[in-house]
Amino acid sequence: MMIAAALFGNLAADVVSHDDITELDAFLADWFHSHKHSIWTDPMLFITHTHDVLGVCIMASALGLFFYLKKARYWLICLMLAVPGGQLLNVLLKYIFQRARPSFEEPLLTLSTYSFPSGHTLGATVFYGVLAAYLVCTLPRWNARILAVLFACTMVGLVALSRVYLGAHYLSDVLGAIVEGCGWLAVCITGCSTLRRRRDARIGE
Repeated sequence: MMIAAALFGNLAADVVSHDDITELDAFLADWFHSHKHSIWTDPMLFITHTHDVLGVCIMASALGLFFYLKKARYWLICLMLAVPGGQLLNVLLKYIFQRARPSFEEPLLTLSTYSFPSGHTLGATVFYGVLAAYLVCTLPRWNARILAVLFACTMVGLVALSRVYLGAHYLSDVLGAIVEGCGWLAVCITGCSTLRRRRDARIGE
């Protein structure tokens, strides 16, 4: 949690001060825009649209229903804190930094909101993070746990890539969102785990 906060602070400071990472941001944004191809554009659009606020809310609702049916109360609480809370935190950070999005003559996407950090990437990070954490804690075999983590990382990476490819965000926007999401996820999981342990301790007295 503290590591995530430190990483995010350093990244945000670099963005605000227009440090070297902003040069890399501009280079990658121009490179992806100049190398866009219809073969990749449609899949990237599909990934990005299925992980907008509505898409993440639908997936989170389905996962929440699963937790409810499994009587996984604390995982349900964690999910309810992580996804909506993370989105609210992201909106607050966008208005604090007020970074303009990449600008092109013929953009694939046109958005009027601020750029840093990426909301799509944040949503994917907290949703797939909760899912992976639950599977790691419940699956009996290590290889299945590793696959769950790899799946979550792959999905977050694809969402982040789609945002940069489509010209909606810079590299530092998606990196900041991943770090932000990991930090917020750590807060939510730690808090719910503490509540569960205290409840178990009271029952055992």
